[in-house]
Amino acid sequence: MKVLVAIKRVIDYNVKIRVKADGSGVETANVKFSMNPFDEIAVEEAVRLKEAGKATEVVAVSMGPTQCQETLRTALAMGADRGILVQSDDELQPLAVAKLLKAVTERESPDLVILGKQAIDDDSNQTGQMLAALLGWAQGTFASKVELADGRAVVTREVDGGLETVSLAMPAVVTTDLRLNEPRYASLPNIMKAKKKPIDMLTPADLGVETAPRLVTLKVEEPAKRQAGVKVGSVAELVGKLKNEAKVF
Repeated sequence: MKVLVAIKRVIDYNVKIRVKADGSGVETANVKFSMNPFDEIAVEEAVRLKEAGKATEVVAVSMGPTQCQETLRTALAMGADRGILVQSDDELQPLAVAKLLKAVTERESPDLVILGKQAIDDDSNQTGQMLAALLGWAQGTFASKVELADGRAVVTREVDGGLETVSLAMPAVVTTDLRLNEPRYASLPNIMKAKKKPIDMLTPADLGVETAPRLVTLKVEEPAKRQAGVKVGSVAELVGKLKNEAKVF
C-alpha cells in the first residue's frame, strides 16, 4: 500500500510574525521556515503505518518555491521514502493546491492521502476537503486516530460534541488533528540518509494545472493592541460598563 503525504513550508511557529510596512503581507525576509506542524503529524502517521507493515511506501509531496526541498528533506529524514516537489513561485491558494495534489495522486495512485487539517499561515482548512471532492474519494477530517483493516480506514475524528468514528472505503483522504500522534525528531543518521533519497521535480504546467490566484489580498494589518483593564467601584458600575460600553446586553 502506498501512502501520499502532502506537506507545506510555512513560517516557523516560534517566529513572531511581522507585517510589512506597506501592509501587503507578512515579512518573510530572513525569517525561519519549517514544516507545517499539522503536516508533521501527517508524516509521522504515514511512517508509523509503514513501520506497522500496513504501508509499503511513503511519498512526500510539496508545492512552492525551490526552498521547499528543505522541507521535503525533513520528511525524508522522518522516514518518507521519496519526495515530489511541484515547483512554483506563484501564490498557491487551497483550490490550486488541491488540483495539483489531484494530478500528483493520479500519477502516483496511492491508497491513502494524508495531510494536515490546516496550515498555520492561512488557517484555511480547505485543501483536504477539496482534494477528496475532486478525486471523488471518501474523507476523514480532523483525525485523532487512524486504523487500517480489510481495505478500509477507520478514522476517529474530533467534532464539537466529542468524537465521531467513520469507516472509509479506500482509497481515501485523511486530514490530521493535533492529538493523532507526537511527531518524532529526525536523528542525525537519518538526516544524512535523507540527502541521498530522490526528490522528483515537477511544475504546474507538467501537471496541466492553472495556479493563478482567485483571491487578492487587499491589506494585512496587525491585531489591535489589547487595552488596559479598569477597576470598578461597585456591581452597579460594572453592569453599567458591560451594558453601555461593552454592549454585552
